[in-house]
Amino acid sequence: MNSTVVRALLARGMLAGLGAGVLAFVFAYLVGEGPVDAAIAFEESGSHEHGEELVSRSLQSTAGLATGVLVFGVAIGGLMALAFCFALGRIGRFGARATAGLAALGGFLTVYLVPILKYPANPPAVGDPDTIDQRTALFVLMIALSVLLGIGAVLLGRRLAPAWGNWNASTAAAVAFVTAVAVAMVVLPAGDNTPKGFPATALWEFRLASLGVQAVLWAAFGLLFGYLAERVLEPRPARGEVSALAV
Repeated sequence: MNSTVVRALLARGMLAGLGAGVLAFVFAYLVGEGPVDAAIAFEESGSHEHGEELVSRSLQSTAGLATGVLVFGVAIGGLMALAFCFALGRIGRFGARATAGLAALGGFLTVYLVPILKYPANPPAVGDPDTIDQRTALFVLMIALSVLLGIGAVLLGRRLAPAWGNWNASTAAAVAFVTAVAVAMVVLPAGDNTPKGFPATALWEFRLASLGVQAVLWAAFGLLFGYLAERVLEPRPARGEVSALAV
């Protein structure tokens, strides 16, 4: 794949990430803000005093949320476009849309779903502020391990496929990935410290909303980027060319 095509796919990946980010922001605003407000209300009901708010809650839930989600979407779009360029033709005889969908699914599993099984998403008021740096480092480490183990599983499946067949090789690679992830989860320290009295319903709703935001983002990216990548890799002939070929 030449550099011109890679640049075109990178640009379209970032564009697809931006579009997916818009959809994820709408979902986050409509579904996720309720549990966040409930968590903030719980925090404010405590006996400790709060300092002056540097950024208003209304700004956090609109412009702040939109900025974070859109920047994340564009960044993920660019990275996944590069991953798509590497994966195309190397994970099977799939077209552009199927490869984009599989890449998005793999990204969702390794970048988000597997890490939150060990370190679930928490709303405000959950977690000791003094340990936030440690918990952030552990979460990033879990993401890195998940991504590396996912890449290793793909490479293992490719290596075993000629001798074992695609189905057996894929099954073995999946089992190896799950086993390695389970070992990592056991070895790494726990990071969840929900305060006593925190509403379980609010915590559950927040985590479901967080999962929904990521699912919308990755699914939308896979669909949008698959369409855009197909237009780059398999351009349709112009109408005049079609007429000439018909003659």
